[in-house]
Amino acid sequence: AWDPMTYGRDYDFSRPFFEQFRELMYAVPWPSRNILNVINSDYANNADNLRNCYLCFNTDTAEDSAYIVDTVSQKNCFDITSTTKAERCYDGMAVRESYQTFYSYTCLQCRDVWLSRDCTNCSFCFGCANLRNRQYYIFNRSYTKEGYFEELERIVQRGSYDAIEKAKKKAYSVWRQHPYKYMLSWHNVNATGDWAVFCKNVRHCFNVVEVEDSAYCQDVVKGVRDCYDVTVWGDKMEQVYEAVSIGISCRGVKFSSNCWPAVYDIEYCINCHSSSNLFGCVGLRNKSYCIFNTQYSKDDYFTLRDRIIREMDTMPYTDRQGKVYRYGEFFPPAFSPFAYDETIAQDFSPLTREAAEAQGYLWRNFKARDYQTTIDALDIPDTISDVTDSILKEVIKCASCNKAFRVIEMELDFLRHMSLPLPRKCPECRYLVRFNQRNKPRFYRRKCQCAGKGSENNVYQNTADHSHHSSPCPNEFETSFAPDRPEIVYCEQ
Repeated sequence: AWDPMTYGRDYDFSRPFFEQFRELMYAVPWPSRNILNVINSDYANNADNLRNCYLCFNTDTAEDSAYIVDTVSQKNCFDITSTTKAERCYDGMAVRESYQTFYSYTCLQCRDVWLSRDCTNCSFCFGCANLRNRQYYIFNRSYTKEGYFEELERIVQRGSYDAIEKAKKKAYSVWRQHPYKYMLSWHNVNATGDWAVFCKNVRHCFNVVEVEDSAYCQDVVKGVRDCYDVTVWGDKMEQVYEAVSIGISCRGVKFSSNCWPAVYDIEYCINCHSSSNLFGCVGLRNKSYCIFNTQYSKDDYFTLRDRIIREMDTMPYTDRQGKVYRYGEFFPPAFSPFAYDETIAQDFSPLTREAAEAQGYLWRNFKARDYQTTIDALDIPDTISDVTDSILKEVIKCASCNKAFRVIEMELDFLRHMSLPLPRKCPECRYLVRFNQRNKPRFYRRKCQCAGKGSENNVYQNTADHSHHSSPCPNEFETSFAPDRPEIVYCEQ
């Protein structure tokens, strides 16, 4: 019921725009979470259309799931990252349109697949890499149906944690022995970057789906066109520039953050919804022709907006690091309500406190609450069949960071149904293990490592004759695989 227009103020032409905007930004109340259409999903953020979900972030449409990040359309999934249309999947990343796929990465249209990477339309495969339209394979070797299940039971030993950890080491070795495509991509036309699906004419985009005529975008999905320098969301969005967390039928958004849905022609706005023609506003809903949360007529709005833009160029804002901000720049780092060390920026580009503060970022040095644990993760029973319901009351000590975590009831039910062992690490450490399996959004000019009949390092032998025959492949490309990485990197052909 509160009215954000009560925080409106006149523009002061004797002071820089950014200085005044920062005061308004911290005067107007902010929502505790960015959520839409959620049911029984209290512990979620940057999410919509959730039902019975727990610790889910940057997620669009999910049900009966937990510990998922950066996903679209998930059902009964746990510990999943950057995945679209998955059901009953566990501990994986980019397992798109897949069912009962466990501990796997970058797999498409797979079913009952374990510990595999870059497999498409496969079923009943374990520890494989680069397979297409195959079933009953273990470590890239073909088995009969009966032989597959006998060997699978011998390897996993009724879902033994120790057995699966041992199998992971063997699977990762198999992964490294087979080539990686220079970029993770499916069904693209004229695309550079990585983790791109159904894209056309995109440049240096990372983790994007259904994006067209755009550049330098990250984590945007579902009908995005003509966008530059945008991070997070999408869903029918076009002509957005230098913005973060913009989504659901938005157009003409510049230098703004967390504005959704149906916002049009807004600049330098935060937390504005279903509005148009705003400049320098915070928290508005269903408004038009406002500047600094003050209502104007249409003509007065454009006259004042144009004058402010001229003043932003003649009277720029200078931060503590000496950086100058005029019209056309995103907000200075110090304006962020979040510190560098409490965001995923620290995952993509780790910085020390000194380095972060030197660049103008905040540093929180957040201290987590110290819980008294009741059981060490290493003392959990090896197989899920030996775990009793009493585990739900335990506060478990993470085997990696020593922090406390718990097992929730729907997670335990899922693991029992799938005959999967309980995790030994907390949700955050599990996320970081998955995160570190993908490359950072940085790109390098490299040449295909096919030497003719096999890879340059003689680890992999080609299974088909290439167009260049016995000569080295002449193709070059931009890739997120750094030159010093151990993976064998091939071009798409």
